Amino acid sequence: MSRSRSTLALSRKKSRNVSRPSQSFVDQLRAAGRRASMTANQPYDGSSMRHIQATLAQEQSFMDVELSFGLRFLRWVVGLLLLPICFVTTYTLISQFSSETLHRRLWLTQEFWYFTTGSLLMSAWFFTGLMRTMFLYLYVLGHELTHAIFVFCHLGKVSDMKVSVHGGYIATNKSNILISLSPYFFPFWSMALLLLYGILSYCIKLPVYSDQVLYAMLGATWTFHLLWTLWMIPRDQPDLRENDTFFSLVVIYLANILILATMLCLSSRTLTFEHFTAAWWIHAEQMFRVVAEFVNRTAQS
Repeated sequence: MSRSRSTLALSRKKSRNVSRPSQSFVDQLRAAGRRASMTANQPYDGSSMRHIQATLAQEQSFMDVELSFGLRFLRWVVGLLLLPICFVTTYTLISQFSSETLHRRLWLTQEFWYFTTGSLLMSAWFFTGLMRTMFLYLYVLGHELTHAIFVFCHLGKVSDMKVSVHGGYIATNKSNILISLSPYFFPFWSMALLLLYGILSYCIKLPVYSDQVLYAMLGATWTFHLLWTLWMIPRDQPDLRENDTFFSLVVIYLANILILATMLCLSSRTLTFEHFTAAWWIHAEQMFRVVAEFVNRTAQS
């Protein structure tokens, strides 16, 4: 199916994604401190950041993709078909997490408490707005590096990359759904933390409390990824429009739920992937029976 593309050149006047002169790290800290003190007694006004974008580009020019009606309709159909899978997966995740927490005392484990502590601290930091500029830069950097990693995994090339607090992009010769949407479900900084921990544990003997620090940092970095992704999505992202916004949001939600399910299985001492899959299938059959009974009653009436 064909798609029509209109090239949007990377000029300073026309593109909102062009890197602008960035401040030094010390200046950013000072500016963040001033903003935090000014907004201590009033809600944060994020209107100046409404149009921040982090995206892909094709050979140093952004491609404003307009999907054909047929392709858009097909992706809407696929997105609608994925909704029941999203519902069953979410229900299974909630039920298994409740079972692990209440009956198998997951909430008493140190993994749960340290992860939760790191998550709560990052959430509090995010909503206070303290050092928001620095965290925004780190998110955009992780976003573009995730694009680049998935481009390399698909044997593509990255010819340029720009990152700033005003947005970012990578210029590449290859793009697909996985490359475009990967930063919205791939927690880059959590994966980087695990890689660093694995290298350090292999090279040196880590302190006895290193595992607790790892759990807390994983909670903080994963929450960082989740909160900033939710913050970034409403800001008119080309990555979502390229693959149809509705379809992209469904895929992003499903991918994040599957990652949460994976984290639950890895952290639990009793729940395995086989048990989770079996529970998912049971819930899917129950939902199918409920829907079938509802359709039959509607048809008979």
